[in-house]
Amino acid sequence: MRPSILVLACVLAAASAQPQRPAQPQGEPIAIVNLQSEVNLDGTFSYTYESANGIKAEAQGRPGQGPPGEEGESVQGSFSYVGDDGQTYSVTYTADENGFVPAGAHLPTPPPIPEAIQRALEFNEKNPEPEEGGPPRKGR
Repeated sequence: MRPSILVLACVLAAASAQPQRPAQPQGEPIAIVNLQSEVNLDGTFSYTYESANGIKAEAQGRPGQGPPGEEGESVQGSFSYVGDDGQTYSVTYTADENGFVPAGAHLPTPPPIPEAIQRALEFNEKNPEPEEGGPPRKGR
């Protein structure tokens, strides 16, 4: 292989391996017109803010249950913003040992569980399987 082709291949490999820079924000920075924040020694906190472009958010939190053997946070909050279509979108949420659970009129909701499946789930909850290696239960 000719040295110039080898050098060109190395330069192309180095250029393609270079980390990409994140895009720079476009336009003017958006001003925060209201900000209130409180963090307490007992681990509770609250905040609220509003930006000049109509974004609003608030949350309250406290220490709560986390993964087994660990402490976590329990947070309730909400936020709203004006979409590109001019409509205001609002979301309320909880975040705790059950994960992040958002709710909003514009968010999709799961379809209802079919009645037969719901009955089967209730039956299974009331009638757990015997422990493996144990005797089978009567009536099955």
